[in-house]
Amino acid sequence: MAKTIVVKQIGSPIRRPAIQRQTLIGLGLNKMHRVRELEDTPAVRGMIRKVSHMVEIVEERG
Repeated sequence: MAKTIVVKQIGSPIRRPAIQRQTLIGLGLNKMHRVRELEDTPAVRGMIRKVSHMVEIVEERG
């Protein structure tokens, strides 16, 4: 079974660079307090690191 992480958006993308808004959309997060369960891969971890001020890792499963 693949490892997964649960990510929640806690910050608004308003007045942020376009690349950060696109990264949130790539993670499936584009509205406040939305939660997604994502596969724990280096690519996803890198995306989370890029917008770490707007998201939080709620839980790590696996």
